[in-house]
Amino acid sequence: MRPATLTPELLDTLGGRVISSTSDMVRPVHVYTGADLATLPASTPDDVLTAVGQARTAQKSWAATDFTERAVIFERFWSLLLEHREPMADLLQAETGKARRDAFEEIAEPALVTSYYLRTAARVLRPRRRAGAMPFAVAATELRRPRGVVGVISPWNYPLALSMADSLPALLAGNAVVLKPDSQTGLSPLFAAELLRRAGLPEGVLQVVLGDGPVIGPAIVDSVDFVAFTGSTRTGTEVARRAADRLIGCSLELGGKNPMIVLDDVHLARAVDTAVRGCFANAGQLCLSMERIYAHESVFDAFTERFVTATEKLRLGATYDYSADVGSLVSVRQLKTVTEHVDDARAKGARVLAGGRPRPDLGPFFYEPTVLAQVTPDMICHASETFGPVVALYPFRTDDEAVALANQTEYGLNASVLGRDVARASRLAAGIRAGTVNVNDAVVSAYGSTDAPMGGIGASGLGRRHGAEGILKYTEAQTVAVKRIPVLSPPRWLPYPAFTRVMVGLLRLLHKLRVR
Repeated sequence: MRPATLTPELLDTLGGRVISSTSDMVRPVHVYTGADLATLPASTPDDVLTAVGQARTAQKSWAATDFTERAVIFERFWSLLLEHREPMADLLQAETGKARRDAFEEIAEPALVTSYYLRTAARVLRPRRRAGAMPFAVAATELRRPRGVVGVISPWNYPLALSMADSLPALLAGNAVVLKPDSQTGLSPLFAAELLRRAGLPEGVLQVVLGDGPVIGPAIVDSVDFVAFTGSTRTGTEVARRAADRLIGCSLELGGKNPMIVLDDVHLARAVDTAVRGCFANAGQLCLSMERIYAHESVFDAFTERFVTATEKLRLGATYDYSADVGSLVSVRQLKTVTEHVDDARAKGARVLAGGRPRPDLGPFFYEPTVLAQVTPDMICHASETFGPVVALYPFRTDDEAVALANQTEYGLNASVLGRDVARASRLAAGIRAGTVNVNDAVVSAYGSTDAPMGGIGASGLGRRHGAEGILKYTEAQTVAVKRIPVLSPPRWLPYPAFTRVMVGLLRLLHKLRVR
């Protein structure tokens, strides 16, 4: 069952990139079988301090390296990533259980991010002239300085995409990075780190540590200069608290209970295709995934019938080719959560229209794509994030009601509006409290627009990845102002009352001319 590309030599190479001083091991499982996939060194809090110290030393020369020289390394990485897409996809499938198409889409994310910042980072980071305190008298320049050492804590659902989406811009901006992937899914980030090494990234600039989050996570937050965290809202809140205690910055992409609105003028066939992909990609283990669908009452029955039929046709499978539409959940813990949410809803009166049961015949953690109706507020899955292949359907009557229902959550990560009248759908999208909203799509249009910022509102986090904000957050703004003419204080021969009258006249003139 293990792909031939996952050789002992490759696994040994990847394990050698972990900063570790103990004999303790991390044992990720092969998700399709439940057997051990690899044995990797575990890191301790002291190892984290070692990694940060080495990164801090390496960062000084890395930050002094001209940007064009840094960019050449990432051009090579981009080529290596695409060249090694097959073994990378094998790693992703083995450690996460996702379908092959989901693995390929995950590889595309760091490729797109790298390409985007190679095109734009030099312009975004360059010194910028700013209006000085007084025209001609003062010249002001804004500089962007790397923060130093960035801690990146990434989750298990998209281990390559999310670790690299934060690490790559941080590195390009001149920082060093200490990366902590999830212990179950460390292989693909380690392979990316190895590809960066082959591309020429200097030793020490990117350090990788592995271990349980509660054990080594605090050491990361307590020793780096900025933290990029992706994970649960509960843990993200603790990360923010620890970062605040040290007065360092952080960005947090957290949970979501994402809504989709299906309007009465929708093209049903396209809406169903969009909804199926938006709900069940990566077996629903996607922070941007749709877990609530609100369909207008005039199309609710027709949409439901077609959506259920399409869901039931999805092919589940533990295969390393493209024959499966949906893969496995990642762990027994995730299977337990999904099962509890569905069983709770069923016991309290919800209707299971499709799915609703584990599939141990396919693998230890498989669960069928599940469609629920008549979900009520007393059910766990009504407001809590399931993070699995489960979606609930609800009817609505008016546009205002649909937006109100979509906003009936503490989260605000992603949303979708489907309808033929794009202007109308866009108006509704603007009224939804979410960091990204897709019109006539579920996820990819917004997330794939790497020139636009992506992130959450409310319990879904703070800060943004992608766009200019996605690299500027890894820098500190510094203003250098040069006084050319001494006009901001009176000469010795001019009494201060007279100076104030002159300055007031000058300020009025500058305001009238729209200069200041």
